[in-house]
Amino acid sequence: MKKRLMCVLISIFVIFSFTSCLETRVKDSSVRSKREMLATGKQSDEVKLTHAVIRKGEAGKENVTLTFGVTGDVHGRLYPFEYAVCEEVPGAGFSKTFTLVQELRKENPNTVLIDVGDTVQDNNAELFNDLETHPMVQAMNYMNYDIWVLGNHEFNFEKEFLARNIRNFNGAVLSANIRNEKDKSFFVLPYQLLEIEGVRVAVVGLIPPHIPMWESSSPSHFKGLSFEEPLDAARRTVDSLKGQYDVLVGAFHLGRNAEYGSNGGVIEIAKQIPEFDIIFGGHEHAKYASIVDGMNGDKTWIIEPGAYGWALAVGEVKVKKEKDKWTVVSVKAENRETKKVPSNKQMEEEFKFVHQTSLSDANTVIGNITEDFIKRVDYITGDDKVTTMPTIQLEDTALIDLINTVQLYYTKADVSSAAAFRSEMNLKSGLFKKKDVAFIYKYANTLMGVNISGENLLKYMEWSASYYNTTKKGDVTISFNPNIRGYNYDMFEGITYDIDISQAPEKRIKNARIKGKPIDPKKTYKLAVNNYRFGTLTKLGLISDKDVYYDSYMEMQDAGRIRDLIVKYVKDVSKGVIKPVTNNNWKIIGFDSNVKGREEILNKIRAGEIKIPKSEDGRTPNVKSINIYELN
Repeated sequence: MKKRLMCVLISIFVIFSFTSCLETRVKDSSVRSKREMLATGKQSDEVKLTHAVIRKGEAGKENVTLTFGVTGDVHGRLYPFEYAVCEEVPGAGFSKTFTLVQELRKENPNTVLIDVGDTVQDNNAELFNDLETHPMVQAMNYMNYDIWVLGNHEFNFEKEFLARNIRNFNGAVLSANIRNEKDKSFFVLPYQLLEIEGVRVAVVGLIPPHIPMWESSSPSHFKGLSFEEPLDAARRTVDSLKGQYDVLVGAFHLGRNAEYGSNGGVIEIAKQIPEFDIIFGGHEHAKYASIVDGMNGDKTWIIEPGAYGWALAVGEVKVKKEKDKWTVVSVKAENRETKKVPSNKQMEEEFKFVHQTSLSDANTVIGNITEDFIKRVDYITGDDKVTTMPTIQLEDTALIDLINTVQLYYTKADVSSAAAFRSEMNLKSGLFKKKDVAFIYKYANTLMGVNISGENLLKYMEWSASYYNTTKKGDVTISFNPNIRGYNYDMFEGITYDIDISQAPEKRIKNARIKGKPIDPKKTYKLAVNNYRFGTLTKLGLISDKDVYYDSYMEMQDAGRIRDLIVKYVKDVSKGVIKPVTNNNWKIIGFDSNVKGREEILNKIRAGEIKIPKSEDGRTPNVKSINIYELN
């Protein structure tokens, strides 16, 4: 009897346990299916947003502290993980910034949370573009963001994708300098009004106006839109808001200084429009918190939280009510770093499918690498981590040759150009995985084939060669122009050429030959470039839309991205086996490598006794040559 009772109890327990597990699985599956729901049917690429005041807290206090938490340039980092190298990154990810956001909300429950753009692109985030709502937008909803300011990389994809995610974001989406061409209406909201404990706050959003240049190969990404100069749009918007705010906040996807002839850098806007009490910047991937002296002695705090979730930018504005009018008493800003804070485990669990899918894709085996592509990643130390000069930008390497070879193959061009997006990029002997492709080719660029005159090809090469600083007598190292990003230095294949860095920019390309013959300025050549560089060359007036003869995106859609073409080439052409091949078709000349005492100085650099300067924001290594006479 006891045995029978025991068996019954065990049976009930097993059944209960099974049904409990089943219910849990069903529940988990339901959550997953909702998060991973695909967009279906024809989607609209239009956005219709309406103004609605965001209210937080109750009025009644005479002194109020306004708190703003801002992220920017997170670039697909939901987890603190870099899928291109399959490594955890301590100072990255929404799940880390969320920990700081929760702490900030404990300090001030009425905190305003803002993201200033470049959110949904990079770090395998493109894997999820077919979902009804992109996981990065879902994550912002999960964290209760109030405002999302569009960044330029939001336009890397079809306009329908962007419009769908704008519609599915729970807060306000801003940019005051994007208009619908058909009726001059705003694409998204130019500003957002908030009422925080009775204090009226206006937040203005801005984006760089260069989307038509950067996305010129894919006009469908911005079809029907026009982009106004940021300073002009900011001035007009602030004027229109007169009398509607007590505190004015800028939330801009703009760097400190304008680029490509634009008038809209954060610093210039702070100087020209002193009404702003604080400005949060982005786009530059810079880490700063400083004060700009404006007109009439005004001072404005400007702050940017770096990139990838390195920090949460925190702005605090204290106001006091005097005679029914709010007066700003003080403003301060600081970046709170994420490196040492724990990742929010609940959020990680909520978005586990993102991490698992991204890891699985990153570790997909494509082929085999026979040997290391670059033997000395750091030119001086030989280490895999660059602390001095990156070899990949100082000499021809098998890695750039591989990218150019792929581009030449699919475009059937005479010449190809490619940049090193990471100074430490390399391929190591062993299995060749998709993560390795993302590591050597960081961006989701597509491939273009264009016709270009020999004259303009040489101008393009000179433009690229301006990346180097002009060498002078006594230089022990070669250095780079701190005002030019590494991704704007292209190396060419199909041409043999020298770069004379003893000459001033625009006079450096020497002995340029195609198939052994000097480049004919009047002849037309076929050139392979990525879509970003296509925009650059169009802006420089070296090519135009009519010069395009091949567009991988038009041919293959998303499968035409250069990363996918590298995978396709390795599978179809090299049959899964890739080995480093370098033809040394270019070299740097005009640099004296026989400076007396050079080796002694190089040894001190290797030992860390002499440091080679980096750019102020840390993004460009080696911005000043070590000179023996300056040392002495």
